[in-house]
Amino acid sequence: MKLNELLTAIEPLEIIGPTDREINAIQFDSRLVGPNDLFVAQAGTVVDGHTFIASCITRGATAVVLSDREYLPSGQSAMGNQQPTTYILVDNTDKALGLMASKWFGEPSKQLTLVGVTGTNGKTTIATLLYKLVRALGHKAGLLSTVVNYIEDEAVPATHTTPDALELNGLLRRMVDAGCEYAFMEVSSHAIAQERIAGLDFDGALFTNLTRDHIDYHKTFDNYRDTKKRLFDQLKKEAFAVTNKDDKNGLVMTQNCKATVRTYSTQALADYKAQILEEGFDGMMLSINNKEVFVPLVGRFNVSNLLCIYGAALNLGFNELDILRVLSTLKPVNGRFETIHSPKGWTAIVDYAHTPDAVDNVIQTIREIKREGAKLITVVGCGGNRDKGKRPMMAQIAKRGSEQLILTSDNPRDEEPAAILKDMTDGLTADELRSTLVIEDRAAAIQTACTLAQSGDVILVAGKGHEDYQIIKGVKHHFDDHEVVKQYI
Repeated sequence: MKLNELLTAIEPLEIIGPTDREINAIQFDSRLVGPNDLFVAQAGTVVDGHTFIASCITRGATAVVLSDREYLPSGQSAMGNQQPTTYILVDNTDKALGLMASKWFGEPSKQLTLVGVTGTNGKTTIATLLYKLVRALGHKAGLLSTVVNYIEDEAVPATHTTPDALELNGLLRRMVDAGCEYAFMEVSSHAIAQERIAGLDFDGALFTNLTRDHIDYHKTFDNYRDTKKRLFDQLKKEAFAVTNKDDKNGLVMTQNCKATVRTYSTQALADYKAQILEEGFDGMMLSINNKEVFVPLVGRFNVSNLLCIYGAALNLGFNELDILRVLSTLKPVNGRFETIHSPKGWTAIVDYAHTPDAVDNVIQTIREIKREGAKLITVVGCGGNRDKGKRPMMAQIAKRGSEQLILTSDNPRDEEPAAILKDMTDGLTADELRSTLVIEDRAAAIQTACTLAQSGDVILVAGKGHEDYQIIKGVKHHFDDHEVVKQYI
């Protein structure tokens, strides 16, 4: 693609050098730059891409997009000056990358019905089950999720909740080429803040809930909330928004939304309502807008998730009875309240819950379902290099909702597991700590829980869910909670 065509996607502040030149590829990783590439210098949170401009030019980059004037060539300011390298000055290189990535791949989001799902908890379940529902109704679809990406039946490994702008648009392009009509994607707060979704044309946006998470990145809860809100602020008039009225931030999300807004609730008047009629570990009988349906999912949080899916599917134009029929067949997403039954009569629940609110939701769900007198044994840890403030909160919630608590390691990353566990135990009183087991080795902690469990008891293994690894000092080691439980059985 010619540089001048690519630049129609953005509004440069200044251009130094020729624009009638062919671009081979767009790169934001300086290590990948080759001859005739365009390099986008992102400021970054750890490393500033501007410091690599010189090395990219040495590698053969013919154009550089930057936001820091200090890196412009000295003595050159006139537009159109014939230079070996063309410099494009912009306000925000993150946003420029998103816009140019969309242009580079032929604006694939405009050729799909694209629905984004944001919130703290529930994004993966909602996006994945919507993808499955639409395909069950005979339509081709793609999925962008924390667990795995899908282009119809083709699974593509997921590295982030929301990929970088180049990978994201590349995947959407592949969906279009595969004949997909719909795409459902999780939209993380990081992706919104870093403009990874810039240039995408959303036809719908869904809000799940908002609780404490990623404060290490956003610094305050208000910043975190306002970042999520930006997804709804940018919706076009023809789009739709479905928001959770049970969450105090649900209507905040849609305050400035130009799209058609619909609400769902299990407690208040809303467009989409539901209540639990019967509940067990293998599913629930629900009343959704006065129509009964059995679903093989468990928990009040999943009632909200299903309402969001139901509302989104209605706004996409699908028949209500067809939607309910398919909902009755959908299975839990990998690592989301997955049950494993022991021959000895106890049940293990593997769940991705890694925030205080998510842990509380799962524990309350189990307590509502388990038989009277049975114990809940909770195994939980916290990830390293993440929000430290939630660690004592998670320990408190897990302790007060469980008959037995076992604190253990999660993904320590670059931190010492013992230091993370100390942060968690700081949330417990001396009496609570005396009856809490602290077992750093996660496999040993899970095995201990299995040993302690008796018939009727429930073990909650929280925090990792679908993940099949642990990151320790920068090294990824294979580890799967499901496998450890099943090996014990």
